[in-house]
Amino acid sequence: MKQEVRDKLEDIIVTYERVVRVMEHNAAEKVKEEARAYGGVIRSSKGQLQEFITDEIIRTAWVLELGQSPSRLAINKNKIAIPIRMDYISTIKDETVREHILKNAHNYTYGLSVDKHVFIDGKMLMGIECKAYTENAMIKRILVDFYLLLTQVPDLHCYLFQLESQLGGDYSSTIQSPHGSKPTHTLMSYFENVRLNIVTLLPGERKVDQPINKEAFFKHLPMERLEAAVAVLSEGFLKSDACIK
Repeated sequence: MKQEVRDKLEDIIVTYERVVRVMEHNAAEKVKEEARAYGGVIRSSKGQLQEFITDEIIRTAWVLELGQSPSRLAINKNKIAIPIRMDYISTIKDETVREHILKNAHNYTYGLSVDKHVFIDGKMLMGIECKAYTENAMIKRILVDFYLLLTQVPDLHCYLFQLESQLGGDYSSTIQSPHGSKPTHTLMSYFENVRLNIVTLLPGERKVDQPINKEAFFKHLPMERLEAAVAVLSEGFLKSDACIK
């Protein structure tokens, strides 16, 4: 991997360590000054950190690893309108309701987004959900979200970037082609068009009673995991032919 990529990933590691090591102190201050719930503050801080790291990995893969122009890249989380299915309307037994919805079908949409929508030259190529940790109840919602997004963006590459894993299996112990876990694969088997790529940044399964914001349970962010994440996204860009212009 290029030295400039490694230098950028080192910066991410420094930021991660600095943020996590003061997270407990900052949370205590916010609880005291703003009367906020401790758990909510910690969850928010970890979520923001994971989104920041993911954003940096996307830009590192596109600009530094693949040598592409940053002006071609856009990242947002704007809602995408999922329209009502017309064949559903025909199944509504109440004629009054059916006719009302049919006449106003253009207004029946659901606004949906994941944490990172990645565009190249205005075309959406990737959707990335960011989680401080994931367990299988969350996977169900993530799969549904991507299933719906794929109705509007059929070629979308789907990713889950998580700091820690609570999915079971080997997601937290290997970074190259994990076998996954039995419950997770079972859920994914019902969403065949959603090819969900799961990237776990911290080693070791998440333990509820050992939060990484506590000094005794702090986990270092390994360089090789960030390199693997860059490689995964670089491969996604290359598969979509985004680098051909």
